Amino acid sequence: MKVILSVLVLLALLLPLPARGADQGEIMKKIDELTKELATLKQQMQEMQKKGTATDQKVAKVEKTAERAAKPSWLEIGGDYRGRYDYLKGTVHDYYQFVPNPAAMGLPAGPPTVLQVQGHDVKNDALMTNRFGLNLKARATEDITVKARLLMYKVWGHETEEPVAGPSSAFFADKFFVFDGNVGHLPEDNILRVDQAFATWSNIANQPIWFSVGRRPSTSGVPTNLRENLERSGNAGVPGLMIDYAFDGATLGVAPDIEALPGAYAKICYGKGFDSGYRPNNGLEDVGFLGINVAPYDTDNLHVELQWDRAFGLFGYPEYRNGTNLGFGPNVNLGDVDQYGITVMGKLFDNLNLFASGALSVTHPNDNLVTVVAPGVPGGLLPVGGLMYDAGGERKNHTGGALYLGARYDFISTGTKIGLEYNYGSKYWLAFDPTSDDMWTSKLGAHGSVYEAYVIQEIKNKPLSKYGKAYFRLGYQYYDFKYTGSNNWVGEPKSMSDLNNPMNAQMFPPLDKAHDIYLTFDVTF
Repeated sequence: MKVILSVLVLLALLLPLPARGADQGEIMKKIDELTKELATLKQQMQEMQKKGTATDQKVAKVEKTAERAAKPSWLEIGGDYRGRYDYLKGTVHDYYQFVPNPAAMGLPAGPPTVLQVQGHDVKNDALMTNRFGLNLKARATEDITVKARLLMYKVWGHETEEPVAGPSSAFFADKFFVFDGNVGHLPEDNILRVDQAFATWSNIANQPIWFSVGRRPSTSGVPTNLRENLERSGNAGVPGLMIDYAFDGATLGVAPDIEALPGAYAKICYGKGFDSGYRPNNGLEDVGFLGINVAPYDTDNLHVELQWDRAFGLFGYPEYRNGTNLGFGPNVNLGDVDQYGITVMGKLFDNLNLFASGALSVTHPNDNLVTVVAPGVPGGLLPVGGLMYDAGGERKNHTGGALYLGARYDFISTGTKIGLEYNYGSKYWLAFDPTSDDMWTSKLGAHGSVYEAYVIQEIKNKPLSKYGKAYFRLGYQYYDFKYTGSNNWVGEPKSMSDLNNPMNAQMFPPLDKAHDIYLTFDVTF
């Protein structure tokens, strides 16, 4: 502006003197006007510069916000809710009931006896439950994450497990106790319990190696995730036919980059099934689990998984959570159990899911026997059975087998999914599946055949969260038991056709046939 004023003054000086004298006042007036206009223009330019700077700052802030949003958050929160209705009906076979303590059943006091029981029907025509899960994932450092799952599960109108589990309701051993391996997975009360809590360190030494420790993601494994409408849990899960059990433990895994074996990984896992604490005379030792899991091929369209695991020193019975032993004698270790299994899952045409899973179990019993309190016998304790053999029977290894087949067809345009499943377990088949959501008993541990059909209908609303999804699932299960002892490792399983013999008296009422019609409403978020 100073330059412009200097030019104007110079032009004024160059005018002829008369003109200068005559117009000097007018010229000064114009100079003042120009000065004011230039000052106004300068002020406007400064304001524009300030607005431009503010705009640049806003743009930079938005860009930084967008950049942060594009990156994964250090903390992710999700979860699920399930409302469920079950219509349950079953038939108890004719049998003899073993009564170790008649007085405890309101009978005349005396030694152990057996009672003949006629076959009869049992049912619950309106079992309704609520289940709520809360999932957390926190990124602590570049390669270390912590995941947790909290779980609440209860029966409508009840604050205990009594309608579906416990001594007064159980037909099978996996529903008899609430213990460390199934807590949170049997309907109990409205307490939100820790179901999973584990830390994982990946990319160790810049290699495809990971280490994980804590309360493990060892439930709802492949291929059971299909009927539950869940995504496969990557390399973190275990085969559902063999193990569906809430474990504390650790895993060391590796995922080598092999071109001919895409997605291949292998891991070794350790779990603690029971801690004996401080026991007099070391009467009961810890129960440990060790397993090796190998997936030689893992893609969206084909997944192959093999596993071996062993239970060391399996306990006679899981100790009841409140310390009550429910009429049992001192707990003991019964021996070891090996499992061998393979699972193959595939997808055709993007909408047909197929799977086949097979497994073997091999028991290695020792001489220890489970005892029950029985007044009137020497010592007050009566031996009833060891690891898959009866007291007084032959102690030997037993091999059992199981097969699990299924298919699910997805109608992508409508969100409808139709599934069919079949599984069979032999007389000596032993699974560790106490956390399954089957209401009668874990179908994958049944000694006999189980048929299931289901329809899933997803609600096609736009998801507002990363995991947002809602759907109904309507299903039917039919159990056809051939032997007793499903999901139980104490005592010799008996054929249903041999239960009219008092020498084959039973602790649990033996279901022969069972039906379950269920409907769920699931929401994930």
